[in-house]
Amino acid sequence: MNRQTSSPPLQEKQISAYGLQRRNMLKFFGASAAIITIGSACKDGDPTPVNPGTGVNLGSGDIGILNYAYALEQLEAAFYIQVTSAFYSGITPTEQAFLTDIRDHEVIHREFFKAAIGAAAIPALQVDFSSINFGSRASVLGTAKTFEDLGVAAYNGAGKLLVSDVYLGLAGKIVSVEARHAATIRELLAINSFADTVDANALDPAMTPAQVLAAADPFIVTTINASNLPTS
Repeated sequence: MNRQTSSPPLQEKQISAYGLQRRNMLKFFGASAAIITIGSACKDGDPTPVNPGTGVNLGSGDIGILNYAYALEQLEAAFYIQVTSAFYSGITPTEQAFLTDIRDHEVIHREFFKAAIGAAAIPALQVDFSSINFGSRASVLGTAKTFEDLGVAAYNGAGKLLVSDVYLGLAGKIVSVEARHAATIRELLAINSFADTVDANALDPAMTPAQVLAAADPFIVTTINASNLPTS
């Protein structure tokens, strides 16, 4: 993932700028206790270093896994912000409502991790969506399916790497939302395809951080160093 960071960094947005529905805002602020719990564990950690030679280092242990999740949520939030800034031609009111709701969720997830990790959080990532045609329904929904399926597989694969039961519980809650996103996008693309990713045991796949970051690499300009993440 060694590239020149030529595109502008992902801009931080105020959640209120997206007109979140009251129920979603209540969910976000209702998570403040969990933020305090994680923040108390992270506040004494060193900020994640940025080295031109090695890129952004996610860190190690549970904090490294949280930064890994934060990186993915940054990517998803940036994508849906761009999708909803100018919807593709021919979008239906239902599709517009779904994509707006998913955007709001991803922004909440991004801001949750940023606040929770605190000083140890990685900086805003630079993204590259030049391969996506945001005026095309097929391109937007196809990319959304890729991102949502990848997010579910990422959380599933990272769960076993977490030591803290608190962090594992929070990851489990977030992945359940990501799975709903994935099912919704799949259903928009093809009726009754919402569960097409499950295996013979009716389980969604799991991917390692290395596999996930390789799949996300075409869309992230910032070099990400995941070498210190736990592997088992």
